[in-house]
Amino acid sequence: MIDPRRLQVLIEVARQGSLNRAAAELRLTPSAVSQQISALERAVGTPVVRRSTRGVELTEAGRVLTEAATAIAAELLSAEREIARLSTRTERLTVATFTSGGQRILPHALTRFTAQRPGVELTVIESEPEASLPLVRSGAADLALVYHYDGVPAIPPGVEWTPLLDDPMWIVLPAGHRYAGRTALALTELSGERWVQGCLSVAEMIEHYAALAGFDVVTACRGTDYQFAQSLVRAGIGISMIPEVALTADTSGLTAARLLPPGPCRYVGAAIARRRRTDPLVADLLTMLRETVQALPATPLTTG
Repeated sequence: MIDPRRLQVLIEVARQGSLNRAAAELRLTPSAVSQQISALERAVGTPVVRRSTRGVELTEAGRVLTEAATAIAAELLSAEREIARLSTRTERLTVATFTSGGQRILPHALTRFTAQRPGVELTVIESEPEASLPLVRSGAADLALVYHYDGVPAIPPGVEWTPLLDDPMWIVLPAGHRYAGRTALALTELSGERWVQGCLSVAEMIEHYAALAGFDVVTACRGTDYQFAQSLVRAGIGISMIPEVALTADTSGLTAARLLPPGPCRYVGAAIARRRRTDPLVADLLTMLRETVQALPATPLTTG
């Protein structure tokens, strides 16, 4: 019989990719973690990890066990929260969101949600999709407002993606730029510009599409905040590529032009665990998010 405590150790080893880091997270010795993994392998009759000087990786059997263990842990967490709700009669909802979604989309939906369900205890976690999707899968978050760029969203098993909004990219320029007043720009027109990056993933895509357009990106600042990036553009440091949802409401000193294809686009959606799709709180918030994006007012920079 498989000891569920050893499955928890395996989950942490898979998450950390290292016995030593898993031991630190679990507050155990590396030897104790290694013994737990060895005992688990004896119980299932096959290796669950491969050890090397670079760390550890899961075998196919280890991946199967980790998937099952993650689902079990999520169900237990869900049960604990339901028991707590029954004992305190307090309903709780935890939402994860990326920063610009938390600034421009989520507040409108939460305002309606709290007005209709004033007794619900809400918790909001600010995190990027690579962190918030595991929170949904594990049950630590009930819903996550997330995004992905070109291609298929990398949604983990047991999690459902609901598309909400196509979030096109804009080129933000200082008001005195030679392209000020243009309503649209192609990347091929931007060779030689200095770029202010507001997101690391966008920086990688700019480099990719710039290479297709035949030029190398010159970076003036590599940051992680779109509002900061637009402040630097206003100061004349460079230009920036910003998703529409993240465009600033302060238009002073700035102008923006829609990015013409070929170029990236951001897609915003909601992620929920399949086991929670019938939860009335989750269903209500998802409905309000859909209605919010349909009525989303234009950012002043986009009104031309």
